[in-house]
Amino acid sequence: MWIEGLVIERRDWNDKLFSLKIKVDIGDFKAGQFIKLSQVIDDKRIGRAYSLVNPPGCGYVEVLAVAVEEGLLSPNLQALKVGDVIDVATKASGFMTLDELPTDEAKGKHLWFLATGTAVGPFISMMDTCEPWETYERLVLAYGVRKVEDLAYLEQLKGYEARYPEQFKLVLSVTREQLNGALTSRIPDAISSGELESKAGLRLNPEESQVMICGNPEMITASQQVLKERGLTKNLRRAPGQVTVERYW
Repeated sequence: MWIEGLVIERRDWNDKLFSLKIKVDIGDFKAGQFIKLSQVIDDKRIGRAYSLVNPPGCGYVEVLAVAVEEGLLSPNLQALKVGDVIDVATKASGFMTLDELPTDEAKGKHLWFLATGTAVGPFISMMDTCEPWETYERLVLAYGVRKVEDLAYLEQLKGYEARYPEQFKLVLSVTREQLNGALTSRIPDAISSGELESKAGLRLNPEESQVMICGNPEMITASQQVLKERGLTKNLRRAPGQVTVERYW
């Protein structure tokens, strides 16, 4: 179930938010899936799931994590240095993947990613593949954080805008600080007020939109409710809809 991975790169975005790149062979996985990292602490194995930031086929896994003071594993992960080892699950899991979205008349033309904090990771993994760009006419990433320093991978995200200027729109929301061009309201509130659609230059509706949501539970629940009021329904295999959700906790 576990194999040893080698930390080959780390990046600290702020004093709590960090990325680890771990050389390990977990076999094939789908963009949007997560992997478990683990350590044996006080004779007890502690494992936690982290979404993969990297696309498939890299020969390594990359995770974005935040160290929680009372966390059983995350402070230890933050202490890892290049050259250290960490146990990694042998297989990725998760169903928030592009192949779970409808492919028939319910597919829509526009794909919206709604993320808060570290939940931006799986969407970066997806955008580093060809699939979303070849499948949808327009892509929007709404990325919400509290402070500017919490914006991980910002240059990479801006790079998508430069590469796909007519197809991709990055909408940032920073709720506790001012950032030029960014929204200051929470993502569900920005949907409700119309600010998000105004920034994106697109409308959220059941005819044209597919929405994938990942982040804190409050954001997910509130966003689902607002979207439901717009006529967008949860996407299920037995009943295709427009809203796909991944809950971190």
